[in-house]
Amino acid sequence: MIKDLRSHTTLPAADLGRAKKFYAEKLGLSPATESPGGLFYLTGGGTRFTIYPTPNPTRGGHTQMGFSVNDIEATVADLRAAGVVFEEYDFPGLKTVRSIAKTGDAHAAWFKDSEGNMIGLVQLPPGADPA
Repeated sequence: MIKDLRSHTTLPAADLGRAKKFYAEKLGLSPATESPGGLFYLTGGGTRFTIYPTPNPTRGGHTQMGFSVNDIEATVADLRAAGVVFEEYDFPGLKTVRSIAKTGDAHAAWFKDSEGNMIGLVQLPPGADPA
C-alpha cells in the first residue's frame, strides 16, 4: 500500500529558533518553508524532513534521522570543523575510532542536534543501494 510513497522524518524541537540556527550554522541547511508549526527542509533525492515545536523534552536514544554519504571521513571532518560534536562509543559490537564505527561493510557516525535528536551518517559499501 505505501511502499511506493515518499517518506520523511519529523523531529521534535523544544526551541525552534535554536534548532533552525543549528541546522543552518552546523549543517548548512535552510528551511524551504517555515511557520509557527515548524520548519520544512528539502534534502537530496526528493527527501525531506520537518522540525516541529513541542514542549515535550523526551527524545529517543536511537538514530532518528540518517544521511547517506559518499565519504564519511571527509563528512565527519567537515561537520566537526563546523562545530558538530560526534558521539563516541566503545561497547561490544560497536566501537568508534575518530567518531566512525565500522558496522558490517558500512561505516557510520552519529551526532545530536541542538534539541537532542540523534542524527546518523552512513557510508554504504560500493554498489549498495541506499534507497
